Amino acid sequence: VIQEGITRGKYGEGAKQEKFRYALSLVFIQCVINAIFARLVIQFFDAARVDRTQNWLYAACSLSYLGAMVSSNSALQFVNYPTQVLGKSCKPIPVMLLGVTMLRKKYPLAKYLCVLLIVTGVALFMYKPKKGGDDADDHIFGYGELLLLLSLTLDGLTGVSQDHMRAHYQTGSNHMMLNVNLWSTLFLGAGVFFTGELWEFLSFAERYPSILYNILLFGLTSALGQSFIFMTVVYFGPLTCSIITTTRKFFTILASVILFANPISMMQWVGTVLVFMGLGLDAKFGKGSKKTTH
Repeated sequence: VIQEGITRGKYGEGAKQEKFRYALSLVFIQCVINAIFARLVIQFFDAARVDRTQNWLYAACSLSYLGAMVSSNSALQFVNYPTQVLGKSCKPIPVMLLGVTMLRKKYPLAKYLCVLLIVTGVALFMYKPKKGGDDADDHIFGYGELLLLLSLTLDGLTGVSQDHMRAHYQTGSNHMMLNVNLWSTLFLGAGVFFTGELWEFLSFAERYPSILYNILLFGLTSALGQSFIFMTVVYFGPLTCSIITTTRKFFTILASVILFANPISMMQWVGTVLVFMGLGLDAKFGKGSKKTTH
C-alpha cells in the first residue's frame, strides 16, 4: 500500500502535478534501512555466529537482487499494482528452472504441475484483449511487462546464489541480509550519484517533504519483512520462500483493488483463482524430495 502510494501518487496541484520517478533512490534508501536493521539484529541477537561466506557471492547475489527490485519498482510506472503483483507471482518458476539447470536439483511431478497452473493463471491475468474503437487501449505487452520479466529472471539468479551460500557456507540469515544489502547500497549509491538522480530526488523531496515519512515507513516495513524472508531462505530454501511470499500477494491485490480502485476484469479474477489454486495444491502435494545430491 505504501509503495503504490509513493510510486503512483500525484504531487502538487493542478497543471503543476508531478509523479515520483526515482526508483533507484527509493530502493537505495530501502537497502540502507535493511542493512542497518540487520546490523542491529546481529549486534543484539546473533553476535556469536561467524560468517565465512565469500564476498563475491554476496556481490553477485546483491546485483541480481537489486536488479529485480529496481525492475519491479520501475514496472509500476507502466502497469498497475495488481498486474505487477501477479507478474511477480511467477517467481517460483525461474527459481525452479535455474535450480534444475544450474544446481542439478530435482522436484516431484506435482510441483511442476502446480507451477504450470500458476503460469496459466498469470497468463490469463496479464492478457489484455484489444477493445473496439479508436480510443481503446491497445497496450498488450510493453515496457512494464518486460521489466517484470527481467525482474523474474534476476529473482531466479538470486535463488541460485542463495542456495550456493546455504550449501557451502551455512550462511546465517542476518549476515546474508546485512551483506546483500551493503553491496546493494554500494552499487545503488554509485548509480544514483553518477546518473544525477540523487540531486533530482533531493530536490523533489524538498518540494514535497511529506514523502520522506512515507519512504521511511516503507523502509521500516520492508526491513522487518525482509528479515523473515532471509530466515525462510536459510532454513527452507529459496523456492519455498518464493512460494510462501507469493501466497500473501492475494491479500495485497485485494487491498490494492479496494484502496486504489484498480479495475479487475472477470478473466483476471479467473487467473487469480488459478494462481492461488496452484499455490494451495503445491502446499498440499508438492512436498516430495526436493533435492538429489549427485
